[in-house]
Amino acid sequence: MNDTRRSILESLADGPVSGPTLADSLDVSRAAVWKHVEGLREDGFEIESGPNGYSLAGIPAYNGPAIEYGLEAPFSVEYHESIASTNARARELAADGRSDVAVLADEQTGGKGRLNREWSSPSGGIWVSILCRPRVPPARAPLYTLAAAVATARTAREAGVDARIKWPNDVVVPVAGNDLEGVDDEQVSGDGSYRKLSGILTEMEGETDRIQWLAVGIGINANFDASEVPAGSTTLREERRRRANGGRHENGNENESHEDVDRRLFVQRLLEEFHTLRTDLERVVPAWRELTLTIGQRVRVELPDETVVGEALEITEHGGLVVDDDDAGRITVSAGDCTHLRPV
Repeated sequence: MNDTRRSILESLADGPVSGPTLADSLDVSRAAVWKHVEGLREDGFEIESGPNGYSLAGIPAYNGPAIEYGLEAPFSVEYHESIASTNARARELAADGRSDVAVLADEQTGGKGRLNREWSSPSGGIWVSILCRPRVPPARAPLYTLAAAVATARTAREAGVDARIKWPNDVVVPVAGNDLEGVDDEQVSGDGSYRKLSGILTEMEGETDRIQWLAVGIGINANFDASEVPAGSTTLREERRRRANGGRHENGNENESHEDVDRRLFVQRLLEEFHTLRTDLERVVPAWRELTLTIGQRVRVELPDETVVGEALEITEHGGLVVDDDDAGRITVSAGDCTHLRPV
């Protein structure tokens, strides 16, 4: 959204404003005001014309201009009803020299997770990739993944969902001992039992001493039922429904949406939280520690050429997980598939 249209919306939010008044305040012609108003209407904004001028009657539910309106973070938003992969599109934009773009889709048809695993991305979810060009050494790139996890968990918690983080980048919801339906045995581990709510995949290109670009892909199971995601996963709608039912799982009417989140506001808060963290990377690890389920858990971390099994002790300043391995003692792993295990 360009600055002129943003200014028009901000003016209309305070009440009816005449075309001549808008033209004078923006230093443009009345014809230009009319063209911008028409453009905003095409973007889905409900702008009424009355005897006192233009007034803002409604904001689109979910698209790029709607999310940019009121967004307190310096991202432009490119919205797609359907796309193969938001991360793939972010890579294309990176090749064109773009930065600070959030690629957003209502659905993905070819979403991928870590290790090229398929990621179900139906309509109603939140599928977004944030493209940026951080001026930090590549060794600090994992902090952007942790920042995305913290931002996602914080935003979900604001929406009433008890979101936590499983190292390094899964946002999960803890499961009580009497509510283990659909949870895989290996996801049951005392205080570490969980259902997966969101996954994060970071891609980057760079050289030895600098990052050329970095894209953080965030997939959040949002406004659809848990039956539409793999076993062991959950959705924002499902968890909000559980909360409304006192923690009990009850099937909802498919036409009911009172437990749905406002995706426009959710994405705005997510982008704002991520921006706050990326501007002060020293805050990322402490914030991650406050939200994690992993520290203190017995874990198994699958690496390309070995498996580490032991107690998760700590996270390093660059996001590595320190594990007291049963055989090798204290080991730091920088990446890998982490599973919480039952205590010995």
